[in-house]
Amino acid sequence: MTIHAQALLFDNDGTLVSSLDSVNRCWTLWAREYGITAEEFGRVELHGRTAVEIAADLLPAEVVPEAVARIELLEVEDVPNGGVRLLPGTAGFLASLPADRWAVVTSATRRLAEARLDAVGILPKTLIAADDVTRGKPDPEPYLLAARQLGVDPADCVVFEDAPAGLAAGRAAGMTTVALATTHRAHELDADLVVKDLSALSALVTERGVEISARA
Repeated sequence: MTIHAQALLFDNDGTLVSSLDSVNRCWTLWAREYGITAEEFGRVELHGRTAVEIAADLLPAEVVPEAVARIELLEVEDVPNGGVRLLPGTAGFLASLPADRWAVVTSATRRLAEARLDAVGILPKTLIAADDVTRGKPDPEPYLLAARQLGVDPADCVVFEDAPAGLAAGRAAGMTTVALATTHRAHELDADLVVKDLSALSALVTERGVEISARA
């Protein structure tokens, strides 16, 4: 299968990098600090959602701003602790793309996203973070904003995601979706193409755009 695109839009955590160890450490500590039980915490979907949405599901509205600032601080301070690493294929795949053909679209805050990306040497020309939108994934707003900043029609964009919320956002934006089975099992992911990670893909830049193919 070959996918043709003018722009490639990547989620970060679980797509380009793995931060699961850091996320588990920080959110477990955060939940303990705010008196949230393991049962309460287990009922909330975390992956692919903004911290403010997660906090709003668990805490009174007046506590949410302080709680969001706290989890951001915990996660940023944890970046140097080895909780962030490149996923297989990320470096080579991004290196094959012109800087103005791709963007990172994350549910993390800009401060946290930049800390994690800088730690692994990824410097996107275009970054859409939680601070830039009013509605996070699964709403299409983050991906539509990325397409607009790159000057590309949404229909000519391909979204790379590992989480159902992000894939839903890509579909709602009218974009082609590629799912990476890094944090969910393949059968749990609804996408135009499902692969294990970016090492399973190759990209060829042509005069017409970018051709994305699954490796044999």
